[in-house]
This record gives sequence, structure tokens and C-alpha cells, in this order.
Amino acid sequence: MKLSRDLIKNLLFIDIETVSQQSEYSDLSESEKKFWDKKSAYDTEEKTAEENYGRSGLFAEFGKIICIGVGGIALEGEKKSLFYKGFFEKDERNILTSFARFLEEQEKKRKSPITLCAHNGKSFDFPFICRRMIVNEVEIPSCLAIHGKKPWEISHIDTMELWKFGDNRHMVSLDLLASILRLPSPKKDIDGSDVHSVYWKENDLVRIAKYCRSDVHTLANVFLKFSGEKEIDAQDIIDRE
Repeated sequence: MKLSRDLIKNLLFIDIETVSQQSEYSDLSESEKKFWDKKSAYDTEEKTAEENYGRSGLFAEFGKIICIGVGGIALEGEKKSLFYKGFFEKDERNILTSFARFLEEQEKKRKSPITLCAHNGKSFDFPFICRRMIVNEVEIPSCLAIHGKKPWEISHIDTMELWKFGDNRHMVSLDLLASILRLPSPKKDIDGSDVHSVYWKENDLVRIAKYCRSDVHTLANVFLKFSGEKEIDAQDIIDRE
């Protein structure tokens, strides 16, 4: 599938990093503990709710967003580069507000709707962002809002869905896809299982932001591989303020 220039121009790749809302299970209020106990018991019986609390960042009701990475393909003749912008700080509402404003600005700049692409985005990134926007009273941008839209009116691409080829039982990580497609691994420093500890124990948000940037780069290259296009080298990433 050869990519049209219109699709490339209006395509944004996104990745989010999330953590639990509190550092430890013991920091939760009694009502919060009861809710997490019920969720944890339903989710897994192998560990206690306290032992399993590090996974609470996977659920929008118990977690929060600490970083959103966004990448877009810039064309100069036949040469492709990836412009990248990261949103990361301690205040989730500020992240979401800035990200929503960025999406709206990008749509105005392009004068056409944006298409968002993420790995497992339809099951995780897109709904997680929208749920946390509702919690933080941030208006959901039109490119993320799906209520009242027909399926063909929703401009979301999910690389996991593309890889499934209709096999809804199949799951694959971005790291595994990168490996079999002979792309550099995005997990050179940390992976998703390390984010909770790096954030709450090491207080190293910059390290997490770099990991998110690597994921967005890999995501873009996986999509390009699917489309029969040449991948973008690391030296061709343009960081934007």
C-alpha cells in the first residue's frame, strides 16, 4: 500500500505513558482501596490487591497520564523525517490541556481532519486519553471524539489491528513487531513494566519521556513498513518545542 501524500500530511503517531495515581497501595483512601480490591480480584487472582497495585496505571479509573508523545512525518521531496513533540510533567491536566490545544492547532494548520495512529490505540491510548480528559474537565478534541460518529467517520489507525488481519484473538507488542520487521527495539533503556518504578521511586520523568519518544519513532517505522515505505532513521527526528 503506497501512502498518499494527503494521508502522510494529516497523520500523527501517538504514544502515552501512564502510572498509578498514588505511589503505593497504602497511600490510597479506604474507599479507593475498596474499588481497587474489587478490580484487582477480577483482573487477577495470582497476587493480592496491594502486590498488584503497580498495574493500576493500566486503567484510567486508577491511573494517570504522565507523558504523551506525538510524531508526524515531514516530507521534503522524497526525503522523510519525523517531527516529534513530547508533553510531560507532573500535572496531568496541564498535559491533556496542552495536547488538546496542539491537536486543534494542527487541524487548523492542515485545514483538514487529523488521522491518529497508535499501537493498540483503539483499546488503550485513545480511550485512556478521553477518559482522563473527562476526569480532568478537558474538552475532547474532534479527532479523538467518537460519540455519534459512524465507524467510517473515525480517523483512527491501530497498528496492532493492522497486524491482526481480522484475527481478533491475536495480540502482539510493539517491541516484537519491531524485532521481526528488523527495526531497532524501542526498549533499549526501559520498558512499560519499569515506568511505575522510574516515576515513583526514581522521580525520573525525563527518562520516561525519552522512552516515549523512542516508542513513537518505532511506531512510525512499523507503519511505514506495513505500507512498503522506507523507515526513518534516528538522525532524521526533529524535536519541536
